[in-house]
Amino acid sequence: MRIWDVNPGYLNRQSLLGEHRELHAIVSIIQHNKKGYSRHPETLRWHGFGWALSQRHRLLAAEMNLRGFTDRSPAMIKTQPQKWPHVFVDSPTSQFSILKKKYVNKEQGRIPLPNSVQQLWAQHQYSVMARDEAEYKYIGGWVTSRKSGKGIHEIYPELVSLLRCPPVEANLRNALEQMWNFVCAYAPHPATAMKKESSRHLLKQIQRTAVLHDIVYLKESTALGELPAWQI
Repeated sequence: MRIWDVNPGYLNRQSLLGEHRELHAIVSIIQHNKKGYSRHPETLRWHGFGWALSQRHRLLAAEMNLRGFTDRSPAMIKTQPQKWPHVFVDSPTSQFSILKKKYVNKEQGRIPLPNSVQQLWAQHQYSVMARDEAEYKYIGGWVTSRKSGKGIHEIYPELVSLLRCPPVEANLRNALEQMWNFVCAYAPHPATAMKKESSRHLLKQIQRTAVLHDIVYLKESTALGELPAWQI
């Protein structure tokens, strides 16, 4: 039994659907005081964090939707709004290592497991931009600096923490405009669409166009899958 802390985009189809099933199992255990797996470390760490468990479900459902699956089973559990568990069964960086071993000679996720801090940042930068401009500039400079000795294990916990916060509308719009630059060539009226569309509809256009035209840089971004989960 496992609820991953990495972005669902890193999970292959089997892991994505498997986590979805196991999350519902944990919700059922917590809501109905079931004994089976009630003392499992994964169940214990989510006790009292119903809102976070529900939000993780929304993230899974958003990723499933991006890949063509339909979720019709919301996780209705909402204790401690905006609060996430403080502990991990395995650290987020260790989860990358686990997935790399798990996926040897197997199907990979939508987003490649990162081999460098630069690749990790490229995958997360629009998600961070949508939340905190100062952090976006700081981490971006930190990653691109040749003097920095920071590795994935040093930067990833901060990225996980940032992506547990909801996007801020002004920052979200800025991130979407940057993402729009990759797809606007395929839009009939790109300038009009960007100015008039709501953030929700603009993101849907970006998603649809990135997938249809195989725009790899966007397809391998966390933002493409996770932003819709925040009910923007």
